[in-house]
Amino acid sequence: MFSNIKDKIRLLFRKDKESYLRFYKMLGFYPKDISIYEQALLHKSSSVKSDKGRLLNNERLEFLGDAILDAVVADIVYKRFEGKREGFLTNTRSKIVQRETLNRLAIEIGLDKLIKYTARQSSHNSYMCGNAFEALVGAIYLDRGYRACKYFMEHRIIGPYINLEKISRKEVNFKSKLIEWSQKNRFEVTFELITQSHDQGYSPTFESEVLVEGVSGGKGTGYSKKESQQMAAHVALRKIKNDSSFIECIFAAKAARESPQEEVTVSDSGVSVPASSLEEIEKSDMDEQMISEAEEVAFKESI
Repeated sequence: MFSNIKDKIRLLFRKDKESYLRFYKMLGFYPKDISIYEQALLHKSSSVKSDKGRLLNNERLEFLGDAILDAVVADIVYKRFEGKREGFLTNTRSKIVQRETLNRLAIEIGLDKLIKYTARQSSHNSYMCGNAFEALVGAIYLDRGYRACKYFMEHRIIGPYINLEKISRKEVNFKSKLIEWSQKNRFEVTFELITQSHDQGYSPTFESEVLVEGVSGGKGTGYSKKESQQMAAHVALRKIKNDSSFIECIFAAKAARESPQEEVTVSDSGVSVPASSLEEIEKSDMDEQMISEAEEVAFKESI
């Protein structure tokens, strides 16, 4: 669909045609700007400097690809499951874009063999492949646009490697996953029912909020209390992965609960953080460590 005679003719005169052929085999079309795809495979541990002196790696492409992947998969799932409710569609999309699935897909298409990283990083970053997959989607979007991203997911991923009907029936318990994470890291997690509506002629709807150490981790709505808690837990897990200010807040709250008299220090973001916790956060990439521990927990059966 996206490859044409001109692409093939240009390829004959390129010195790096092996790279183009490699990506063609993976994507189903030839890249226009191969440098974007090469950046998508560059882990931050192997960053390079641009002509302007800026460090280049795949983190920005990962950020972009994460958003595009959500939209593309939502588009596909919405059209495939006509008449299904929002909760079902959200859960099905989540099962496809979760790190475990993206890691597996990256390995299936051979992306793991192309990632550039240091050996030290590979020993503890078990989600490098999934991150690179998101970065690849970001590269496709910049190079070819939304239609190419959808083509890639529909024709090269879903079908060959994902059975939508089967994955839609698979139970993913975000609440259990969040609780497992909290127990491993000694955080207090509570769920509160915010509203419950009974509009005449419609099914009742529920809105729940999850609190991590008393800090709001997210809200969720559903047609049952259980479904609303699952949605809220899903939001919280994404915050743990992506929101550094949220992480600082819950660490500060946890430290205050455990050591009420401990001296606090104001972090760069303006959040009061106990000195010991601030040092711990600064010494390691706490964001990545925390979500890695959370995502290593096996999914439980629905409660």
